[in-house]
Amino acid sequence: QLQLVESGGGLVQSGGSLRLSCAASGSPSNYYAISWFRQAPGKEREGVSCFSRADGGTYYADSVKGRFTISFDNAKKTLYLQMNSLKPEDTAVYYCAAGLNFASTAWEKRHMYDYWGQGTQVTVSS
Repeated sequence: QLQLVESGGGLVQSGGSLRLSCAASGSPSNYYAISWFRQAPGKEREGVSCFSRADGGTYYADSVKGRFTISFDNAKKTLYLQMNSLKPEDTAVYYCAAGLNFASTAWEKRHMYDYWGQGTQVTVSS
């Protein structure tokens, strides 16, 4: 069973930065997409950013483009999300997810992912 463990969340002021990490362990190891999702209170879980292990491609939700950067350290099997210029609307629980299949046109769809972490809380104060 693939396990995903997120860390790095916390409380930050508007305009600040945080870096989230997601450590993957176990099997299977052939997950082709590994992504960040987030869920704010009373809202649907939404895709934030995706890293394609197939070709190294990166994908972002419009709401975070230019502010967030996703990266993956294959040796450490760890996914990162560098979040800059944070806004109060970025407040949410952030989840790491891994999928055995990948489609660039559907990276943000929850059903594309087979494994999920427990989440880490990010709170941005105004």
